[in-house]
Amino acid sequence: MTTTHPLTLVPPTGTQRLLAAPGPGLDVHERTFGPLPHVGAGIIGEVGLAGIDGRGGAGFPLARKLEAVANANANARAKGNANARANANARSMTNSRGAPLVIANAAEGEPASHKDAVLLERAPHLVLDGIVVAATAVGATEAVLATSERLAERVRRALDERAARTRTHPVAIEVRALPHAAFVSGEASALASAVTGGRGLPEDRVVRLSERGPSGRPTLVSNVETLAQAALVARFGAGWARSAGTPSAPGTRLVTVSDVTDPTGAVVLETAGGAPLGGLLVASRLPSAHPARTRAVLVGGWGGTWVRAAALDATFDVDGLAPWGAAPGAGVLAVLDDRTCPIGVTARIAAALAGASAGRCGPCVNGLPRIADVVADLASGRRAGDLAGEVRRVAALVDGRGACHHPDGVARMVRSALDVFRDDVQAHLGGGCLLGGRR
Repeated sequence: MTTTHPLTLVPPTGTQRLLAAPGPGLDVHERTFGPLPHVGAGIIGEVGLAGIDGRGGAGFPLARKLEAVANANANARAKGNANARANANARSMTNSRGAPLVIANAAEGEPASHKDAVLLERAPHLVLDGIVVAATAVGATEAVLATSERLAERVRRALDERAARTRTHPVAIEVRALPHAAFVSGEASALASAVTGGRGLPEDRVVRLSERGPSGRPTLVSNVETLAQAALVARFGAGWARSAGTPSAPGTRLVTVSDVTDPTGAVVLETAGGAPLGGLLVASRLPSAHPARTRAVLVGGWGGTWVRAAALDATFDVDGLAPWGAAPGAGVLAVLDDRTCPIGVTARIAAALAGASAGRCGPCVNGLPRIADVVADLASGRRAGDLAGEVRRVAALVDGRGACHHPDGVARMVRSALDVFRDDVQAHLGGGCLLGGRR
């Protein structure tokens, strides 16, 4: 794919791409990246060549999502045209009710993630360009960006800047401020429900959103970082995108590094794909993230996987993390230092995740509170039989049985804690703690 206007500027070099612009304004944005070129029919293929994967947690390839929604739209149009020919009074499915809807996901309910907030604060126009790219690719003329009230104001200012610049816009973008940013509010079906006036809870869907969302329209839900990456590919192409990172983790990505006990002090980095975990911790400059003090890292988010400090040489990508049973997830590295009890931290996270469920299925209503209670007993040193065995038993019962993947994440996190902190578990089962004292 080639752009339809000559490049009059040098594309961003190094790893500062998404965050290359020195400010959030439209003028600065266009001086840094240039205006968004015409988006042609080959954009889905170019996105696929660039290797853009989902940055909200699941890591699903963006090109496959775009293709699924575009195909659903084409099928609906064909069906509508056939109905119109058969019945002159039939309404064509090409009207606004049948056209696809694009939802840009900036809910960021993950407590340890701050990357989407940083992106909207520093590069809102790159996200808006990405929405236009995605909408054009699937044949949509309407889109919604869903985020918190605070960030919604930042995006509205960016839209006002655009409105003052031109009267015509290929895609009508609405900003929807979510009433709350609960852990599960960013799950695709929950967000699609909230945006279309529903309860905003995860749904155990039989029909995929790409075929028919809550409004009856083919629906694309994509993380704002993912869409911003598409805006860069639309400008500079897949070859440029792959000039950073590795063949299996091309381009750059945003990573949130924090002390697992204090997510509010998080640092957001833009890094090349495949960077070593230890290097990311050092780059964060957080005291708790110094490799000499790091005991373990919770990778991917609170519903991610604990890995030992021995994994700090692993690369932060699917291939590098797979031997440790982990995945990049939402781009989170939550660090546990050598002065913090891992069982206590795991108990607090398990309790928070149990309280953050939608309460719509048995695993969330019964399983997650039970896991949280047993891990809390383990942390307190309460002697009540085989607590570790009970955690594993209940985790196995909830895994893969929820209306969404929330229970799976909790089960994964607590199981990895039992494995990584095996000696701590034994100490707590005996009423003590490796950090000293009785429980």
